[in-house]
Amino acid sequence: MAEFAQPLREQDVDADPFRQFSVWFEDAVGSGVRSPEAAAVATATAEGAPSARMVLVKQTGERGFVFFTNYGSRKGSELTANPRAALLFHWDPLGRQVRIEGPVERLPAEESAAYVRSRPRGSQLSALASPQSRPVADRGQLERRVAELAARYEGELPVPDFWGGLRLVPEWFEFWQHREDRLHDRLAYRRGDGEWLIERLAP
Repeated sequence: MAEFAQPLREQDVDADPFRQFSVWFEDAVGSGVRSPEAAAVATATAEGAPSARMVLVKQTGERGFVFFTNYGSRKGSELTANPRAALLFHWDPLGRQVRIEGPVERLPAEESAAYVRSRPRGSQLSALASPQSRPVADRGQLERRVAELAARYEGELPVPDFWGGLRLVPEWFEFWQHREDRLHDRLAYRRGDGEWLIERLAP
């Protein structure tokens, strides 16, 4: 099992950042981190005004890092206007962070629909009922809407066209390891000419 504040050396990491992420993610799972797939996602308006929030990253790998949202939400709207984002995973028991940056694209509708169908009914109802990021009178308004939808659709629920997946396609990674002397280890991967280049960053 990985331990807190262990050195992060160039000779110890994988040349492929996706494989390196997989190793660290499995370490986070093994350490008992609650929701190791939780990450902060930062977006910005077309004018550059930033915002950030936590999401659950449901898919990882060479195709990219996928999370789901209402496309009309603040993050959805900002990514429509400015389709780039940054993700930050923080696994405190291991003293580790992973930062990932790149362009963002929508998943094909059929892939989003497959994920929607895999969710519990209550989660599907909440996504249908919630005008995400918009003001509502009170919680009761949302609960009444959920009840109305549950009564209307006793069987399979419709797949909303305003809700689905977003994929961040990485162009840059940083693996950050806490060190007790505060001289933290930071290894960054950036795309070169057909390969990933690794460089150490000062803490």
